[in-house]
Amino acid sequence: MSDSPARHLNLAGASNFRDLGGYPGKDGRALRWRQIFRSNHLGHLTDADIELLRGLGLKSAFDFRGTEERAAAMCGLTEIAVHSLPIEPTVVAALRARLAGGAPLASADALDVMRDSYRNYVRYNTPSFCALFAHLLEDRAPLVIHCTAGKDRTGFACALILHALGVPDDLIAEDYLLTNRFYRRDPSASSDLPEEVRQVLASVEASFLAAAFDAIRADYGDLESYLSDGLGLGAQERARLEARYLES
Repeated sequence: MSDSPARHLNLAGASNFRDLGGYPGKDGRALRWRQIFRSNHLGHLTDADIELLRGLGLKSAFDFRGTEERAAAMCGLTEIAVHSLPIEPTVVAALRARLAGGAPLASADALDVMRDSYRNYVRYNTPSFCALFAHLLEDRAPLVIHCTAGKDRTGFACALILHALGVPDDLIAEDYLLTNRFYRRDPSASSDLPEEVRQVLASVEASFLAAAFDAIRADYGDLESYLSDGLGLGAQERARLEARYLES
């Protein structure tokens, strides 16, 4: 039986709250447990959730939500520092625009729009992810990274963190897809869209993350160039990141 902490924390008022610890990183050194968490938004936490999260000693939250999303559900942990790294949501608006054009929407449309949104993380939102890494290099852990659903903006950010720390590709993909096990869908979200479209929006697929990395190769040549030129992680910064988040 493993003595490792639980990766998923089952909260009543948030879903998909997970620890990135334990994965083997550079030189086989494991990521430290209870340092970097990921979640959906923290606006509906119960008293029991808050007590549990306080027990983790959380110091910081990094919030990728846009302006209206943040205003609709403010962080329930009032004592932690919340850093806004806004990436405005585009997927639902793009699908509604297609629907307004008169064509029926199907799951293929949702898949297409989702992949394009991931490409746009690289094309238009790299400064927000660069800012995240600048914060990660400071003494702000334990910390949680989140957006509204905690699966797309957050999922890409966490994949980048794991890559930067040397976690193997197959484990990064496995961690990304854990969202399909732990995310609780909001049945009222985007209720004007067809059910098959909403099912796509409530899940993740390997092709979503692959679209972002295709954009990285197209715009930067390879992932290493993106980490250094796009995210500001030169050799010195990578060494500092490893020292902070990998076991010695």
